[in-house]
Amino acid sequence: MKSRDLRTMSVDELWKLHEQLVEELASKIAAEKAKLEDRLNKLSVPLIAKETNERPRRPYPKVLPKYRNPSNPDETWAGRGKQPRWLRAQLRSGKKLDEFLIRRSAGR
Repeated sequence: MKSRDLRTMSVDELWKLHEQLVEELASKIAAEKAKLEDRLNKLSVPLIAKETNERPRRPYPKVLPKYRNPSNPDETWAGRGKQPRWLRAQLRSGKKLDEFLIRRSAGR
């Protein structure tokens, strides 16, 4: 490449030089990124897990339901998280939470 004196160049010439530099840098960065990703894949390190630094969640035990909707027995709630709509509506109407408890036998 020729040695250029930037002070003597016109604005148009400088802009063309700028565009050439940006294009060349973008292609070199893309090539370097592809090479690094290939090396990561060879090491079998997942790229997403490396970026987010997240550990896999531990398995939680299944929680049995504690409350059942008397009008629809398929609707249950384990007592964790937000209260379901059917339960909130029943509680607003004046019923007590204990009225919806699922009675378990002693063998269970």
